[in-house]
Amino acid sequence: MSFIGSFSTILALMAGLLLGPFSQSARAAEPVTVKSLMTKALAEHPGKEVLIITVDYAPGAADPVHRHDAHGFIYVLEGEIVMGVKGGKEQLLKAGQTFYEGPHDLHTVGRNASKTKPAKFLVFLVKETGKDFFIPVQDKK
Repeated sequence: MSFIGSFSTILALMAGLLLGPFSQSARAAEPVTVKSLMTKALAEHPGKEVLIITVDYAPGAADPVHRHDAHGFIYVLEGEIVMGVKGGKEQLLKAGQTFYEGPHDLHTVGRNASKTKPAKFLVFLVKETGKDFFIPVQDKK
């Protein structure tokens, strides 16, 4: 199983744990699907690489609190998502809109704004070569 496949499985399991007994059918489906499109080392910046992924949110899906330790550039392809980092305001983003989070940001909100329609976005991450791009965090607010 690839790292990205493992990542989406972990997210699905985490979402299932968070939902608990509320929805057996929601736990059965993978609410967040991550697909790796490309990884490219940056020769002019030794030790850095770009990772390009797509993220599909099922209706009502959300990410756990996390960080990337990377520069993240998000472009919404379809649907509407809500994004936010600690200390910032939540932003409702529609198809064609963008969001940025820096390597020191704590990603406190990442979710599909709709309970009935899916959403999809493209992410470009500039990060350290070989490092995990998704780091779950217990937010101590």
